[in-house]
Amino acid sequence: PKKERDKGKITIFGLDRLFLECDTHMWRLGDRKIPEGIAVDGGSDWFLLNRKFVEYVTFSNDDLVTKMKRFYSYTLLPAESFFHTVLENSPYCDSMVDNNLRITNWNRKLGCKCQYKHIVDWCGCSPNDFKPADFHRFQQTARPTFFARKFEAVVNQEIIGQLDYYLYGNYPSGTPGLRSYWENVYDEPDGVHTLSDVALTMYHAFSRLGLRRAETSFHTTGDNSCRYYPMGHPVSVHIYFLADRFQGFLIKHHATNLAVSKLETLETWVMPKKVFKIASPPSDFGRLQFSEIGTEWDAKERLFRNFGGLLGPTDEPVGMQKWGKGPNVTVTVIWVDPVNVIAATYDILIESSAEYTHYKPPLNLPLRPGVWTIKILHHWVQVAETKFLVTPLTFSNRQPIKQEEALKYHSGPPKNAYMEQSFQGLNPVLNIPISAARVDQAKRNAALVGARLEAWVDSLVGSVWSAVDICSTGPTACPVMQACTQTAWSSLSPDPKSELGPVKPDGRLR
Repeated sequence: PKKERDKGKITIFGLDRLFLECDTHMWRLGDRKIPEGIAVDGGSDWFLLNRKFVEYVTFSNDDLVTKMKRFYSYTLLPAESFFHTVLENSPYCDSMVDNNLRITNWNRKLGCKCQYKHIVDWCGCSPNDFKPADFHRFQQTARPTFFARKFEAVVNQEIIGQLDYYLYGNYPSGTPGLRSYWENVYDEPDGVHTLSDVALTMYHAFSRLGLRRAETSFHTTGDNSCRYYPMGHPVSVHIYFLADRFQGFLIKHHATNLAVSKLETLETWVMPKKVFKIASPPSDFGRLQFSEIGTEWDAKERLFRNFGGLLGPTDEPVGMQKWGKGPNVTVTVIWVDPVNVIAATYDILIESSAEYTHYKPPLNLPLRPGVWTIKILHHWVQVAETKFLVTPLTFSNRQPIKQEEALKYHSGPPKNAYMEQSFQGLNPVLNIPISAARVDQAKRNAALVGARLEAWVDSLVGSVWSAVDICSTGPTACPVMQACTQTAWSSLSPDPKSELGPVKPDGRLR
């Protein structure tokens, strides 16, 4: 049994393979033999080491330490096995306690998806984030447990609230922000160079959307106190969640108040409009629950990590569908660009137990900017459709885009062909006419720069995003503008659950 256990650990940790890190990639160079006479051990990379053992590993020149250091220099995840193996084979082996005091949320069905192939030549497994369905695991621990992983509020915050209540009891009635979560994705000190041109383009458009919201909601004729002119790059950007649902972006930005010609700092909340629609009248096909287009699909947590799906002409979008249980079926997915060119079509077999499907069609770039449509058909009858925006770029390398670059990125793929195969014959079958006027307008749009390009971007962004609210982070000349600290949504609004006070005498936080 011991040999079998060692063999299993050797395979799981890839110890019988030679790895070398180069150019931010972990390359697998070949096979190798495990040193003879060594009991191989491994497990968590979360552990405590006593001082004597640390000194032994650091300063000893004996054969075991020297050989193991050399062996683990070419290992995939040395921290998950080096200390364990050295300890078990060293004079300090009797000091080992086989408990790292934590619960790890392993779900190998979802966690072993080879999702890191782009950075490592290996298919390892990764733990999942805890969700409310996993709560029983905290109540059923048989041995001492001080830690648990993984928790991630952008995936699920409810479980954190449940555990908080289990350990400390309820917050007082009326405590604000309990179901809200804010995560900063950009701050001015990061530097604008850390943003992609797509993100910078969209953040600027969101800011302008907010200023238009202020003007239309607060402005009265003859009074400029709630009219603004945008100034400079965004100050900060947060993604905002409420009750574990993505609510959009919060953009903090500067603007000049036109009534007093003074700079003010505002925060705009923009939310995505609903773009997924079931066919009307609905078909008798009931398995499809949702469809979305994005990038950075996380197959383990089954969500797009690019929250809000900000996409530009050089991105490679993934189509995702969520399914209910039912009989095996085949559906057809059709990608239609903004001038009704059918860019891709493919069939997906949906097995009875399938919950999610995702596919990235190999489209030729750049994608034509504008609002794209995805149609999902069953027996060539439309079941549902969704839309997504490919934004034109107002920036290239964080500088205002020049016409030569605009034409390069905004004219669609070479020869108007997204794939070698043309799907033009499907246009009349699917009643998707190609309009010469729309094609000509797209050509004119591709050459736009400056204020006219911004106006085009703003019209597109406004078709799929809405400015929900805007507030002031400080003094303002607009008398009806709310202070951000008084709202329930702003990144500056109260969030008592996230404030850590001093540790109490009994060792508890609250």
